[in-house]
Amino acid sequence: MDALNCFHCGLEIVKADEIVFDERNFCCNGCKTVYEIFSVNDMTCYYDFENSPGATPLDIQGKYDFLDNDQIVSKLLEFEEEQTAIVSLSIPHIHCSSCIWILENLQKLEKGINSSQVNFNQKKVRIVYDKSAVGLQSIVLLLSRIGYEPYISLENYETGTKSIDRSLTYKLGVAFFCFGNIMLLSFPEYFEVGEFWLDTYKPFFRGLIFAMSLPAFLYSASGYYVSAYKSIKAGLLNIDVPIALGIIVMFVRSLFDITFDYGSGFFDSLTGLIFFMLLGKSFQLKTYNFLSFERDFKSYFPIAITRIGQGNSEESVPVYEIEKGDRLLIRNQELIPVDGILMSENASIDYSFVTGEAVPVTKKSGDKIFAGGKQMGKVIEMQVLHSVSQSYLTQLWSNDVFQKTVEQKHKSITDTISRYFTPILLLIAFVSFGYWIFIDTKTAFNVFTAVLIVACPCALALTAPFTLGNVLRIVGKQKMYLKNALVIEQLAAVDSIVFDKTGTITTNKKAAISYKGKELTSDQLVLVKNGLRASNHPLSRMLYDFLPDTEAIKVDDFIEITGKGIQATIKGILVEMGSAAFCGAESNEEAELKNTSVHIKINEVYIGAFEFKNQYREGLEHLFENLKGNYQLTVLSGDNEGERETLERILPVGTDLVFNQKPDEKLEFIKRLQDSGKNVMMVGDGLNDAGALAQSNIGISISENVNVFSPACDGILEANEFQKLNYFLQLSKKSMFVIKMSFGLSLLYNVVGLSFAVTGNLLPLVAAILMPLSTVTIVSFVSIMSNYYASKIKG
Repeated sequence: MDALNCFHCGLEIVKADEIVFDERNFCCNGCKTVYEIFSVNDMTCYYDFENSPGATPLDIQGKYDFLDNDQIVSKLLEFEEEQTAIVSLSIPHIHCSSCIWILENLQKLEKGINSSQVNFNQKKVRIVYDKSAVGLQSIVLLLSRIGYEPYISLENYETGTKSIDRSLTYKLGVAFFCFGNIMLLSFPEYFEVGEFWLDTYKPFFRGLIFAMSLPAFLYSASGYYVSAYKSIKAGLLNIDVPIALGIIVMFVRSLFDITFDYGSGFFDSLTGLIFFMLLGKSFQLKTYNFLSFERDFKSYFPIAITRIGQGNSEESVPVYEIEKGDRLLIRNQELIPVDGILMSENASIDYSFVTGEAVPVTKKSGDKIFAGGKQMGKVIEMQVLHSVSQSYLTQLWSNDVFQKTVEQKHKSITDTISRYFTPILLLIAFVSFGYWIFIDTKTAFNVFTAVLIVACPCALALTAPFTLGNVLRIVGKQKMYLKNALVIEQLAAVDSIVFDKTGTITTNKKAAISYKGKELTSDQLVLVKNGLRASNHPLSRMLYDFLPDTEAIKVDDFIEITGKGIQATIKGILVEMGSAAFCGAESNEEAELKNTSVHIKINEVYIGAFEFKNQYREGLEHLFENLKGNYQLTVLSGDNEGERETLERILPVGTDLVFNQKPDEKLEFIKRLQDSGKNVMMVGDGLNDAGALAQSNIGISISENVNVFSPACDGILEANEFQKLNYFLQLSKKSMFVIKMSFGLSLLYNVVGLSFAVTGNLLPLVAAILMPLSTVTIVSFVSIMSNYYASKIKG
């Protein structure tokens, strides 16, 4: 009796362990589960890769043995801390949504893998895994078994991969060469010249035309055949199906014509069709790359960091100006923007932004610390090893952990139209062909092909991404940095805006500060200044800048209690700063209602308080006046009601003012608004407002000159552009209007094109020229209209 082999892994099955599922034999539940995952998601094409798909392919056995070397592996990893490691692998074979699905579900195939994310444009997969459960070699072998062997080169990982996919350029060049030469050779046929030598060598020239059409038909158009085949195999009908069908029909018809001497066929139109379609695809690709290039690191992260200069001076610099060898000061709750070496005695780093694990990691002086960690506690110093990695920080902000579940209306519209478009298009093509075949065979084939080509919904599908992509670029240039294009659609739906007060509608650069209490000695001033040094709260930063420079002293212990204050131990002395209740100050309700204060307590002895008269941002009154007609406005504050009278005077009637709100109460306030049916935008400083920013439909963080990066927010607005907030909201609404207009334009183009095609008044070649022209038209239209509204709208 023949031995049974597992359908998934190919190993011989022990009869006692045999599992039969879906009329196939498996050696264990693991193999059966993997097969179920593939079959449920139309991924059974995986089993076409080799006879024993689950087994290690023979051609890679031993190929990745070098991944047993920990030193080599450490060079490939972009992050490594305790048991968690992160690696980005280049996968050249990524080409469709099915590839993305399987590569983003690797955790279902290997228990040690925590998560995986695909960067489709760069053809990379970023994998977070547990080193104690699985090694990098096992992961690479797993990828190879499922047909996605990674490209690994230590040289490339040290210097950066610079490979460029030029296949589209080559296909375009071949198609253009074939098209031009076939047009030249077809001239005598066009004019039907009756001349002896032309008639004698007509078969030769037709054979030459046929031969020159083959590279375009077989090579240049191959992408359409592959895409159409995979689409049909998956039970879908994408837009490449009618295109591939039209190309094949034209080729077969042309071959039939020259074989039986009915004419010269349509080889000129065929190669022209392929050339113009590839030209349109190239145009789309170039435009996408342009938009992607404009949305670079500088646009996403207008955050700054404190650099230590000569004489221990501190200066705030943009993170992208950080260079190797710089010394940085990292305060409590600040994000570490670069890899570096810890200079301070010890540090507690929260890597939850990177790994999802919220337990802080303790580091000692001389240890390497990675970008993306969040400093917890006292201020630390570090030395920079590398300049900022823009792609890595971008990944942090784009991490699934920080994405909000939102309704993608424009995407669903596009998907709905595309789902029904192809079947309807095929039906129209076949009905038209059936009608014309009884009247004129040549016209029937022309109509059939022209219908399939002219109604390509490429322009329809490009409407939303190009509109939103261009608007994203426009607002980025005006210092409003959004997480992704979908945020623009969400902004357009906002009907309620909640503003934090301190650090948002007030500036932390200007404030009238006065002191009341016992006179601070020089030693006490040093303690207060160094205690404030680690804090990122706007009041702390204002007071720190206000106090005179003193010597820098090591902080032994530091705790910042959100909504209350800070505790710092310096040379064994306990320094407490914050609210009156936190510092045990005598209660003076009337004074507390009128003033924002930071109270000081040293070694359990109350000293006094610094009182702040807030300076409101320039343009605040004008902004609220413009917003009041379209939005419900609220100002939330953790401070007392001392500013109520001032705010009531400068803000429009009807603005809700809510004071004495703790961070969790701010979050609950947002939630109550949402429960009442409101679409809420929260504008905060990204520090105490992190919970409210995450809870809101849209969270916008105001950035001054400190590191307030928060993945919980959807966008960052530079503080000096605060008065433009209404402009950005109005532009988002106009961008949705542009999308609707361009949808209508695309549908109109298709209706007109089809009406000419079905009546036999549109040649396939003309249809092929019109298709990329429609793409150019749509992209030009949305660019012109979005730029027009961007210049017309007034803040």
